[in-house]
Amino acid sequence: MSDPSTNQMREAIKSAIAENPVILFMKGTPDAPACGFSARTVAVLESLEAPFAAVNVLPDPAIRQELSALSGWPTIPQLFVDGELVGGCDIVMEMYEGGELQKLLGVEAGASDAAAAGHAASGATEPAPLTIENLL
Repeated sequence: MSDPSTNQMREAIKSAIAENPVILFMKGTPDAPACGFSARTVAVLESLEAPFAAVNVLPDPAIRQELSALSGWPTIPQLFVDGELVGGCDIVMEMYEGGELQKLLGVEAGASDAAAAGHAASGATEPAPLTIENLL
């Protein structure tokens, strides 16, 4: 017999993926990543000025367990776009460097690089991405 809390967690994860066009399951939060891979993935998304939701998998081991069972992907972070798993940090970085991530997210590569450089130079801060960790 399956554990009802596991089913609830899996359903909450499925709902979060379905309800957010871009969602990152990560260790920590976008403001305070708890691992280098999560930090790199957040940095890429923020440099593209792509709005995204974020879920911290650390507070409850069931989040990570159910997420990996659902996605078939063993590591964190996991980026989903339009309900589909894109991959982890290495894949996101590869796609970013090749311009594929920009196309997938509907942003222009040149504009995002210039914008990122402009933000860095001006010291401007971007609004924090939506976090939905309190829903899981």
